[in-house]
Amino acid sequence: MTKHTELNDGDCPANNKALERLIRAISMSQGQFSLILVCCQCSPQPLQVLNQLQELSSLPVQGVRLHPSVDTLFTAVFTSLEEPPPPALVVFGLESVVEVDRVLNATNLVRDEFRKQFPFPLVLWINDEILQKLIRLAPDFKSWAANPIRLELPNNQCQKQTSRMVCVNG
Repeated sequence: MTKHTELNDGDCPANNKALERLIRAISMSQGQFSLILVCCQCSPQPLQVLNQLQELSSLPVQGVRLHPSVDTLFTAVFTSLEEPPPPALVVFGLESVVEVDRVLNATNLVRDEFRKQFPFPLVLWINDEILQKLIRLAPDFKSWAANPIRLELPNNQCQKQTSRMVCVNG
């Protein structure tokens, strides 16, 4: 099984188009902040996602999995950055943050800092519940994103990654 089929399972051509759209959005935003939302009802293996993105785009995309105790999205992202900054950063685990409402409120308040500090696309991997909370609790921040890119993963891929990804506390 190739990396490409691990995410797409070969049965969902819409996922191929969604991933192409994601890669295009990342490529077009190089060197500047942009917010990209990927909406998927389950948490995939983050390393599979990153491997596939790197395979399809040849960009060294960085990933971070949020720890459930994260206080702010900005600080969690900021402290996870490598030098030099990555071409893109994919954030997983927002749905597992205990105080997600507070985190989203804080994100909206410091939204301008994202543009000032992060000269790269920020990809938030979220589900529908977090999307609705983002719309309600962080509308100004969410307004920077285009419509979410939707992915459907097969049930056997709907697992949470518990190791092999660094969790960041904010």
